Amino acid sequence: MTATTLAPALGADTVRRLPKAVLHDHLDGGLRPVTLVELAAAVGHTLPTTDPQALADWYVEAANSGDLVRYIATFEHTLAVMQHREGLLRTAEEYVLDLAEDGVVYGEVRYAPELMVNGGLTLPQVVETVQEGLAVGMAKAAAAGTPVRVGTLLCGMRMFDRTREIADLTVAFRDAGVVGFDIAGAEDGFPPADHLDAFRHLRSQNVPFTIHAGEAHGLPSIEQALQECGAQRIGHGVRITDDITGGRPGRLAAWIRDRRITLEMCPTSNLQTGAATSIAEHPITELRRLGFRVTVNTDNRLVSGTTMTREMSLLVTEAGWGLDDLRDVTVDALKSAFIPFEERNALIDEVVLPGYAAATALV
Repeated sequence: MTATTLAPALGADTVRRLPKAVLHDHLDGGLRPVTLVELAAAVGHTLPTTDPQALADWYVEAANSGDLVRYIATFEHTLAVMQHREGLLRTAEEYVLDLAEDGVVYGEVRYAPELMVNGGLTLPQVVETVQEGLAVGMAKAAAAGTPVRVGTLLCGMRMFDRTREIADLTVAFRDAGVVGFDIAGAEDGFPPADHLDAFRHLRSQNVPFTIHAGEAHGLPSIEQALQECGAQRIGHGVRITDDITGGRPGRLAAWIRDRRITLEMCPTSNLQTGAATSIAEHPITELRRLGFRVTVNTDNRLVSGTTMTREMSLLVTEAGWGLDDLRDVTVDALKSAFIPFEERNALIDEVVLPGYAAATALV
């Protein structure tokens, strides 16, 4: 821990104003409750409740079950309103505006196009529509003086057989806002190596990808994601602690640390799915102390009832993080972003470091 600024000085308002970067955030897990209610009414979908606050509470209660499968099941309602152009445009635009409100200057948003074609849109039309909505949101955020750069990751669902098709889609749109690829869905019984064809194709086309691993399943999923599939980042990766004894990394953990492979950690979500027991004891703090490249992420803002400000504030109040820790994980997130080197450096040098220097002078 390198907290030269005492944690109590970092109130939520200060944290909200800090420039942030989020790498692991699902579009279909981050709708505004009022938007979900209005879109559901428009398409005739029945929700657990039509009161926005009660709906937000319902999501968090379901997420707190400690069961990844039940956590994922809550997405049936958000996906139901994301099958048509209107719903996709609105959710994408509002996604960007919500990041801007949260102090995020760079975000990577991921979603599975194959889950959004029940209303008649084709896979390319889904991607085009989401990119259109994101572009509108970025233009509005910039006009308001809170610019946000957003890149898109397309997800293949690991329990289905369309991952190669989504990999092809990723390649096709890599010059139109799509910056990378992921596989998502339930981990148990669906190892990443089942999708080697997609990963080989992505590597042959020089397209970066991350893989959900080490959340519901242990070290074998992480090892497969890295050594067999070739992932550049790991989504969650909490279970890498199974390969650390007495503060000493084993072979796999050392490989991840020494080669600066980024772990996209989502503290609140990890608690809700049972991958961690508390914020104070979440592996992110110990892994950071041991020299791993860890990042702080929201995962699903509606489902987990969270924001980047909330995630960082919890680490400050419950795990003893200081301003230096928040700055360093933000810089590491940008170093690991799937955008060009010069864009990453510009965000670090021109936005993040000056923003944290200004905050240091005020606390």
